[in-house]
Amino acid sequence: MNLRPLNIEEFTNYQKSHPLSNFYQTVNYAMAMAEDGYDYELVGMFDYNNNICAASLILLKPIGIKCFYGYAPRGFLIDYNNPELLQTFTELIKKYFYEKNVIFIKINPNIPIGILDKNNNINYNDNANIVHNLINLGYKKLADNLYFEAALPRFNAIIDLAKFDVHECSKNTKNKIRKGIRKGLTFNVANKDAINMFTNIIKNKDHNNYFYQDYFTTFAKDNDIDLFLISINYNDFLQNSQYVYDLELERNNKLNNKLTLYNNEKRINAKMASDKILLSYKNDIMEASKSIQDGIHSVIGGALVVKHNNTVSIVYSAFDKNYKRFSPNYFLHYNIIKYYKDKYQYLDLNGITGDFTINNPYHGLNRFKLGFNPNIYEFIGEFDLIIEPKSYEILLKNGILAKTFEHKDN
Repeated sequence: MNLRPLNIEEFTNYQKSHPLSNFYQTVNYAMAMAEDGYDYELVGMFDYNNNICAASLILLKPIGIKCFYGYAPRGFLIDYNNPELLQTFTELIKKYFYEKNVIFIKINPNIPIGILDKNNNINYNDNANIVHNLINLGYKKLADNLYFEAALPRFNAIIDLAKFDVHECSKNTKNKIRKGIRKGLTFNVANKDAINMFTNIIKNKDHNNYFYQDYFTTFAKDNDIDLFLISINYNDFLQNSQYVYDLELERNNKLNNKLTLYNNEKRINAKMASDKILLSYKNDIMEASKSIQDGIHSVIGGALVVKHNNTVSIVYSAFDKNYKRFSPNYFLHYNIIKYYKDKYQYLDLNGITGDFTINNPYHGLNRFKLGFNPNIYEFIGEFDLIIEPKSYEILLKNGILAKTFEHKDN
């Protein structure tokens, strides 16, 4: 067997049909990352019949002096359950990149090893055995990230779109979706001219606006990405607010009449709660009326969704925290689900943490995504294939590795 560079057509044809195919292992992703300072190579291993039997996109970036590290996002496209094949590919790829001064290659294979049950326990499958195969071949198993310490999440929330039923969502999620509708939120498919509206919403972002623009443009060439925006229709907001205000006012008057007939704590509390609701609806009416008068058009949320084979993935999403009371994130994700429900098989909501306790600092994020009743998969985790051990140890000891892969909050 031999390993050599692949051209775009060779790599694309192979990755599309591979069982582990994912959008991270595509030419479009490579080109998007090139805008973020990475170089890249497409390599493949050929069997004795000159057929590709393993391949990978390898992103490359400088680390240290005149050295590089490699990154195979979501791992190699190979049969990890074939030890002989994996060993040969490992040996060849180490030799190939050693000559290019690559110290190590990081992988995080697209292999689920377990699924979360209703009791928040992971039921593991046979894929967990692959960990031992990799370690035996010299891959260094990195610490399992509980939160978002790694390059990609270890736990992902994935919805089977054909089986999705909004009635099976949590009570909180259903209430937030209804709230977004009442607040006059609208869901729109946007084109590249609107990308700035989305990037302006993202706060504390890892990248500048140009990165998101280039990311969208790269995948859009093959129609492999969608941009969605959430805005407020203030006319609907006003109409809906007036409607619920009138209903609550009628209820409030009835409660007031009951109080005049018989005064008890339960009726007093009900009247006070109704007064509070009425004030909230009145404030909504005033806000909507003023926004219509001032001609305000508010884009308050959005998402970039990559399409690949039978799966769509929410790669980047954001909403304006000033409009959190409108529940835009719930409304956004629910409408994304509806948009793709009859077009694709799976929707990847992206990462959650592996801490399912209430003390989790990301408890709100977990609660949000779990509210849509997705399947939670644990992936195999991160490994470093060390090519130059001495240089790797130096980078490890002087803290360069930790600094290079320091990951910001998701």
